[in-house]
Amino acid sequence: MKLTGRTIFPGQASGPALVSRMGISFYGGVDPETGVITETGHDLEGQSIAGKILVFPTGKGSTVGSYVLYRLKKNVHAPLAIINAECETITAVGCIISEIPCIDQINLSRMETGMQIALDADQGKITIP
Repeated sequence: MKLTGRTIFPGQASGPALVSRMGISFYGGVDPETGVITETGHDLEGQSIAGKILVFPTGKGSTVGSYVLYRLKKNVHAPLAIINAECETITAVGCIISEIPCIDQINLSRMETGMQIALDADQGKITIP
């Protein structure tokens, strides 16, 4: 499967997908020291985003979330890349300052946790074998 979207921040990454059907709040919803989703009731609660291609519809919450992404990167617990249906400002700024490849305007309905994803955000392309 090949998908094309809009580049938010360029770069390449490949790895396993971690897919959520819910929005993610990085501030208060993700532990910046471990990369574990801590938001109670979230469909990824207890799972680590570190080293994954993180797939979720859109971000939510405080603008401090951008800096949580930056802390995750500095602590080596950031996702390899982010794929959104709609990337809002908080996630976009976090990806830019943290240099995390990011693409949006993607239909997420056929993506599942564990799928291997190759992302080329320079070209806005995603390949799923």
